[in-house]
Amino acid sequence: MSSEIYKEILINSKNLEVPYNSYQRPINFERVKKIAAQFDERIANEPKVSFRRGHYYVFDGQHTIAARKYLNNNQDLPILCKVYYGLSKEEEAMLFAKQTGTSAALTSGYRMKALIYGNAPAATTFFNVTKSAGFKLDCVQSKRKNRIACINTAFAEFERVGVDIYKESLKIISEAWAGKPDTIRAETILGVIHFVELYHGEYDRKCLVQQLHKTNPLDIYDESRILNPNLKGYKKYLYQIYRIYTNSSKQYMLPIKF
Repeated sequence: MSSEIYKEILINSKNLEVPYNSYQRPINFERVKKIAAQFDERIANEPKVSFRRGHYYVFDGQHTIAARKYLNNNQDLPILCKVYYGLSKEEEAMLFAKQTGTSAALTSGYRMKALIYGNAPAATTFFNVTKSAGFKLDCVQSKRKNRIACINTAFAEFERVGVDIYKESLKIISEAWAGKPDTIRAETILGVIHFVELYHGEYDRKCLVQQLHKTNPLDIYDESRILNPNLKGYKKYLYQIYRIYTNSSKQYMLPIKF
């Protein structure tokens, strides 16, 4: 990657483009006002820009650019930028996902969106497997049907257990609750994935789906704080799934392994 090759150039802000339709997040005007209130040009960082096909694309510093314009009566003005050459749009997205320092912390959703756009292998596979199980990643926390908002939790579990267990678990959640927003929570995902992993080849899939369907998913979280308080972390939710499953019938009893 030629990301080390850059020049510091004065560019009029009217010529700086923010790729909102690909990997960039929407601008936060409250953040712009906060930056403007404390702005000091002597210590401000230069926006990072990719020169590609005759255009200057901002991959780090859009809020600082907006703050400068805000302080200039919302008029365009020359801004000193670090301009990088030879980057593809995928490389821009990867650099955006990795940004640190004074930049506003990226939410898990927008970081994942950038990694997917940048064709990061693990993120791309995670996206495709999640989609094949009937779900989409909820980058903006909309809490809509079939949208996973707890992206960090889901991705961590995907990387931990692999494609097969992850996909099987999501399909069980989907079949049990039809993708309703309250069913796609971190505790539900953790509980079901750990149960499927621990009892793979031992549990009855149809029974698990039926028992979960009869359960209010919010009870998994509420009761985890009351029942068996000695269990910590994911085990609290694993126990709830285990209890829901084994309460169906003696026929489906399983040994406690956790």
